[in-house]
Amino acid sequence: MRRAWQATPHGSKNEALLMGLPLAQAQSWLAKRAEDMPRPDREFIALSIERERKARVLARRVRALVYVLLVGIIAGLVGWINQGYVKEQLTWYATMRPYMLGQVRPFVLTAEQERALVSGASFHECAKDCPEMIVVPDGEFMMGSPKEENGRSDSEGPQHGVVFAKPFAVSKFEVTFEQWDACVEVGGCPPVSDTGMGRGTKPVINVTWADAQKYVAWFSQMTDKPYRLLSEAEWEYAARAGSSGRFSYEASDDEAQLDQLAWYRANSKDRTHPVGEKKPNAFGLYDMHGNVREWVEDPWHDSYQDAPTDGSPWVKDGDASGHVVRGGSWYFDPQGLRAARRDRYASDGRVDDIGFRLARTLNP
Repeated sequence: MRRAWQATPHGSKNEALLMGLPLAQAQSWLAKRAEDMPRPDREFIALSIERERKARVLARRVRALVYVLLVGIIAGLVGWINQGYVKEQLTWYATMRPYMLGQVRPFVLTAEQERALVSGASFHECAKDCPEMIVVPDGEFMMGSPKEENGRSDSEGPQHGVVFAKPFAVSKFEVTFEQWDACVEVGGCPPVSDTGMGRGTKPVINVTWADAQKYVAWFSQMTDKPYRLLSEAEWEYAARAGSSGRFSYEASDDEAQLDQLAWYRANSKDRTHPVGEKKPNAFGLYDMHGNVREWVEDPWHDSYQDAPTDGSPWVKDGDASGHVVRGGSWYFDPQGLRAARRDRYASDGRVDDIGFRLARTLNP
């Protein structure tokens, strides 16, 4: 083999050296009979051994490099996966937690204060820029509209009785941009556009149903209290405020009073208005008709067939791609503002006449 190696062209000699089993046998011969082997054979074996050593060193270096690269890739993947978590934790400790401890928790109702609440009482559980809540009494009502109601759609029936066994709280006004932007500032909510209509005390718009839920989750976390969206039944009960007419007053066919209660197409100048500029309904709630439509908890159902009768959200078998919005808006004619009127809107949709208001469960 040594003679074959010597005859090999210079550029290929390295590849012609001994490898594997032949090299192992040659090393054994060299160890036992080195004095009997010609010098060229010993040099041939020595070159083969050196080549093998260099190959092993190179292999170790390659393995080390691959290991380093894999560690780097894995660390990068872990960092990428956890960057949201790390950012979330930084936001919590640097911004959100101090806000909670300074601006919210000192103002949260104690158990004794909550037990003392009566129907019509108001409270807010923060220093500023959070919803003022009104206690709505327990009671019952007929949900939906009678077949003869002007402007009625089939989705508003069949009429059915709903009973609320306990009082609950509803935000006095629609959630405003001031309140939404307070959530944005501490990292709890995404920024949204006002479409040039103005911010401040105007109702927040261009929020999806999921956006509204983010605000609900954030404010529940800040207060450690059960804030949520209203169920559709709660919304209609709160909007009617004891009325069985088309609006939140008994003269069901009299639209002249609507101007005192609502911003709608006839008086809105095609835009939103600051909350609370019109008169409240009998429960002390403002803008239940008009200004902006309001997301509720329930996904869309085509009718009230088999709807719950206890006021809870109707989630079963609903179309989660579309949720219910209530109340009509600055864009609507009077028929669209009726207490029984219900609309479906894509759950991920953003539009400049949809906002929301909050509910809060009260513990006895």
